[in-house]
Amino acid sequence: MSKTSTQYDAVIQKCRAVFINKNADYGTSWRIMRISSIIDQIYIKANRIRTIEDNGTMKVNEGIEPEFMGIINYCIMGLIQLELVDNKQMDLPQETIAMLYDKYVSQTKTLMEEKNHDYGEVWRDMLVTTFTDMLLMRIQRMKQILDNKGKTIASEGIDSNLMDMINYSVFALIKLAPNN
Repeated sequence: MSKTSTQYDAVIQKCRAVFINKNADYGTSWRIMRISSIIDQIYIKANRIRTIEDNGTMKVNEGIEPEFMGIINYCIMGLIQLELVDNKQMDLPQETIAMLYDKYVSQTKTLMEEKNHDYGEVWRDMLVTTFTDMLLMRIQRMKQILDNKGKTIASEGIDSNLMDMINYSVFALIKLAPNN
């Protein structure tokens, strides 16, 4: 499990650097987005990954790794937006963004560790394409939850789906890394 924890932290460190650097460049312009728009951005990235997986080629010279990283960061944005839904402040200080990023990564990693304990690291035997399908399924679930005005009867909410998607994306990036 310590190998998974170390690999997880390495993936998140790269994603966090991109997130913080883009926030330095653009500010928190993403705060204007509704959760439905963030889910659509995740959908665009997951769908591109699936298209590349299915076709075996791409015309834009960016592989699927940056798309998985983008999914992780959009999921973090979504979790932040869910927390700050009543806060209309658009410009958040870099320190606040970094603190919120770390908060949600910590919660999500804890979730991964608990599930990983119970499932025995079964993800290591799974295909990256399965993670892509699981991402797309979670997107459809979240869209249904939005259609239901956020109400669920027996299911997890949008926040839990976003956390699972972060973990699937981290697992995919670990599996895609050389010498995983």
